[in-house]
Amino acid sequence: MNISLTSLVVDAADIETESSFWHLVLGGSVTKTATHHFLQVDGFPVIVIQHAAEHVPPQWPDGGSQQMHVDLSTDDVATGETRVIAAGGRRLRPTADVAASTWEGARVYASPAGHPFCLRPA
Repeated sequence: MNISLTSLVVDAADIETESSFWHLVLGGSVTKTATHHFLQVDGFPVIVIQHAAEHVPPQWPDGGSQQMHVDLSTDDVATGETRVIAAGGRRLRPTADVAASTWEGARVYASPAGHPFCLRPA
């Protein structure tokens, strides 16, 4: 028996803003319905932005729990950060907060809907 990851579902009150953010950061193509936007990027499972009218982002950096988050790697963290910020993301923690040797240099951000993710050196 095999189990594979086919999609990652992200809740957002404003699915247009959230799907636009992930599209600007990762590229790919977006297919839209009234309640779901499907982002297809080579090498990734489908990212589904699901309308959730009651979604309220956690209050970072001091509150909220991470039910799940995404880790992204890049060969140029500084340029990656520029892209994330330009697309509407925001930095949550300084680099020094992530000190384990494998994660040295990782940076923590939030998408427009407040979903946390890490950008780390490849």
